Amino acid sequence: MITMRNGLRRRLPVLVLFFLWVWGTPVSAEGEDQDILRLYQDYQERFASAMHVKELDACGYEVLEEQIFPVTFESFGEEELMLVPAMERTFHRLAVFLSNRQGNIIYRYDQLETNNCIPGQMEQPVEKLLSVAFADVNHDQKTDMILITGCVNEAGDYAGIPYKVGDVLFQGEKNFYRDWRVSDKINRFSMNKSANYIISFVRDGESAEFLYTATTLEELLEHGFQIAKDQHYTRDFEKLGRLQVVPGTVRISAYNIFMVYLVNEQGDIVWSFQPMEDYDNLYSLRGIQGRDLDGDGMKDLVVLARYSIETEDGEALIENRCAIYYQRTGGFDVDTEFETYYQCKEEDTMEEIIRKIREYWGWQAEE
Repeated sequence: MITMRNGLRRRLPVLVLFFLWVWGTPVSAEGEDQDILRLYQDYQERFASAMHVKELDACGYEVLEEQIFPVTFESFGEEELMLVPAMERTFHRLAVFLSNRQGNIIYRYDQLETNNCIPGQMEQPVEKLLSVAFADVNHDQKTDMILITGCVNEAGDYAGIPYKVGDVLFQGEKNFYRDWRVSDKINRFSMNKSANYIISFVRDGESAEFLYTATTLEELLEHGFQIAKDQHYTRDFEKLGRLQVVPGTVRISAYNIFMVYLVNEQGDIVWSFQPMEDYDNLYSLRGIQGRDLDGDGMKDLVVLARYSIETEDGEALIENRCAIYYQRTGGFDVDTEFETYYQCKEEDTMEEIIRKIREYWGWQAEE
């Protein structure tokens, strides 16, 4: 069982999903479907109608001025072009346009992974374009585009929690195309933290996939997982039995990717945790404790660590974060209550955090 913010998702291209959704609805909803279809057709017409960058505003797009870049794409000739990203205002869908020096749009593309976060729905949770990068990632001597967007869902289990969506646009012959299998793995296995991370996966084959698909400790070690030995110990987790707590990292690009596993006596992984969530890198592990935190008689798990994340200005921000997992009959639940109640401070220690958590749940004294 894997705790992941973005979830394990496999998506079809947005056009296919949209029409499957429309055609598959009951006849009684025909009027509503026609309204939605008209909205989609209007969106497509506006997307296709702008012939000049100055027309994008009238077509319902907000140009993302801070992410406009001059670039030369080999199949488009030697002329330097301008990459002009723009956000559609009504449905919050991202599009990229290429224009020449005169501002004439010569290419456009909007079939992006980030426009399919919620399959079959016109409106998407895209808030901003976080980064744009250029590199030849498929070794064909052509420059490709790497995009990372910031998204926030309005509803659901992770409503209000920002997350990233990464994508790669491969350069073809005077066009770009997307491989949904590549996009799926980038986002399903949290390899969307930065452009360098995505490049390391797509171009160099360095993948974090095994961290989420391995079934045994031996398999993790075979792929280069490094155990944090000073925090590696055995605990009796009442509902799950006697298990090893196995924290550790794997190095990908410039990042230490941190995971924690519970492993039984046979070496099988019975549970896994991703305490670093959307942070880029494990800066330092400060402690892992298996103790009853909420007073139900079952040992929970608390992880205190310092993580780094790159800000929009390119600076590295280091934060202290506490992740709590409460043992339940069928496994573990991720804490959301204490995290909202208390924000970790730089000076917090593991013992202080445990005391605060137990006080939150009504404990008057330590065991």
